[in-house]
Amino acid sequence: MIVPRYRIAASGIAGAGKGLFLEQDVLAGQIVTAPDAIERTYRYDELTARPELSAQLYASARWFEDRYTVSPDWPDECYINHSFEPSGLWHLGFVFATRDLPAGTEMTVDYRHLLPPGEEEAFVDAATGRRIVGLPWLESLTLSTRALAVLLDGARLAC
Repeated sequence: MIVPRYRIAASGIAGAGKGLFLEQDVLAGQIVTAPDAIERTYRYDELTARPELSAQLYASARWFEDRYTVSPDWPDECYINHSFEPSGLWHLGFVFATRDLPAGTEMTVDYRHLLPPGEEEAFVDAATGRRIVGLPWLESLTLSTRALAVLLDGARLAC
C-alpha cells in the first residue's frame, strides 16, 4: 500500500525504466509504503528449490531474516528504484521518507536490504557505478533500525 498520492512515470535514473514519484509533500519519517495483502513468505531455499518460484526470483524481496515475498504481478511499489542515497528507508517492509520530500520526488531505497545476503544485483548503482550486494540479515536490520531511530528522533524534535 502506498500512502501518499503518487504517479508512475519515466525514472530520472539512467537505465531504470519507470519510477514512483510523489504527488504530494511528505515529511521526514512519514510512512510512504506499508505492507498489505501479503499472502505468504518463503524461505530462500524454498524459492530456489521450486522451479516455478525460482523463475520469479527477480520479483522477490526480503522482508525479514530468510523470508521473502514474490510479486510477479508488479504492484506499484515495485517501481521504487535503487539508490545508495535513497529518498526512502526500507525497514521490515515499510518505507519511511528519509528527509522532507517535496512533491515530484522519485522514491528510491537501498536494494541491499531487499536482496539475499551476498547476492549481487544484475545492474550497478547508476550514480556511483558501485555493485549492489545483499546485506546479511543482522547487518541490514541493525543499519535500518539505527537509521529509523535517528530519523524518527529528528522528526520528533521537529514537532
